[in-house]
Parts: sequence; structure tokens; C-alpha cells
Amino acid sequence: MKYFDSHAHYYDERFESECEGGVDRLIDALLSSSVSGIINVGTSPETSRLAADMARRHSGMYTALGIHPGDSKFIPGSIDAAVADVESLIRDKENKCVCLGEIGLDYHWPDFDRDRQLQFFHSQMSLAAELDIPVSIHDREAHGDIMEVLRSHPRVRGVLHSFSGSVEMAAELIKMGYMISFSGTLTFTNARRPREVAATLPHGSVLIETDAPYLTPHPHRGKLNHSGYLEYTCRTLAEMFGISEELCAALTENNAKKFFGI
Repeated sequence: MKYFDSHAHYYDERFESECEGGVDRLIDALLSSSVSGIINVGTSPETSRLAADMARRHSGMYTALGIHPGDSKFIPGSIDAAVADVESLIRDKENKCVCLGEIGLDYHWPDFDRDRQLQFFHSQMSLAAELDIPVSIHDREAHGDIMEVLRSHPRVRGVLHSFSGSVEMAAELIKMGYMISFSGTLTFTNARRPREVAATLPHGSVLIETDAPYLTPHPHRGKLNHSGYLEYTCRTLAEMFGISEELCAALTENNAKKFFGI
């Protein structure tokens, strides 16, 4: 079986410090065994450059380049200048960009700046429409505003990564042309809602991911996450679908390649 990791952050410092032999050795080992592809996702102009540098070194790695809502408060200068920086990275074909992201809203932390996050989100959604490129959406405790922004950009399609919304929200997103991606949270013993959502979805609208190095699936919670753990998320999703793990791995791989144009 081969698994496709639709969302990971391999430039994270934890990989270099915790992986014996370094992160490039880990990626090479994964791509030569159980993993057919990885989307390395940036969260700022700086980390987007790091993601692109890594993707150039690995034939099975691609990129999503963008500005995460949590990173937006640390970016100096104008929003237009920062988004223009991301646009230049996306337009450079050597950066192997297949998606604009990770973008969206995060209302979890008490010091979040809603207005600034919304400005970054709308600006990058407009850029995605201009470039005709899909988006990777981060949604943490912001479901209502997320849907309002997505509805206001009807030309854009994308994926809701590590989905945490309701059955009703997922159904509307799929009607709008969005994909739903599940991370290791699907395997958590208290993961009632994402499993309920997964069981209702058309098989052609689902992806799997790690969000590595975060959200390590059960039974490895607490460890550094990587694409080698995709099997646990895939196995749980297969149970929700009532199909074999082999078929689930194949359909989520095919979904990813079709959606990202790989």
C-alpha cells in the first residue's frame, strides 16, 4: 500500500533535532517505502521558502505556500506586501506549488486579531482565484466566519485540513466543491464528531494527512508525527467507510493526485 500525505510541515525544527540522520533521510525512507507523495505546507513567507527548498530535494514532495492565521500577527509591514511575497513563490515553478496555504482563521488563542486574520484570509482567497489554484484551509474555532469567507469567494476550491466541523458543514463544503481531510485526530479515542462526519462523506471528497509533526495518531500520541503513521488514520477511515484499508489508501491517494493536479 501507498499513502498520500496531503498536509505536513517537514521544515519544523523538531524533525532536524529528533530524527536520527536528519529530516532528509527520513523523507527519503518514507518516499521509498509506504508514502507516494507529501504536500509540504508553509505558514509564512519564510517557512514557505523552507518548504519549497525541501520539495526541490525530494521528487515525491510538493508544496502549499501561504500565510497561516496564527503567523499573520508576526509578519511586519503591509498585508499586500506579504501576500505579494507568497505570490512570487507560487509563480516560481521550481517551488512545485500545487496549493495556496495554509490559510484561514484561528480563534483558539486569547490574543488573536480577528480583523487582521480576516484581511489576510480574504487577500489570499482573492489571489487563489486569480491564480486558479486550490487552497488549504485552517479552521480552528471559527466555523461561522470560515464559511462566510468561503461563500464570498465562489470561484475558489480547496480542502479543509484536519476537519473539525459538523456533518452539516461538511455537506455544504462538498456542494461548494471542497475536499475534507482527516488527520490523526480521527483515531483519537474521543473522536466522536470527526468519525460521524467521515461516515457520511462521498468517498471521492476525502483526503488523509498527518499535519506532521503534530496530531500524532493513536496509539503513538506524544511521539513526533510523520507520514509513516498515515496507516492509522487510513485504517480508521476505512472502518468508517466499510471498505478495506488497501482500497481506502488507493482512493485517498487518487483523490489527492486528482485534486492537486499531480
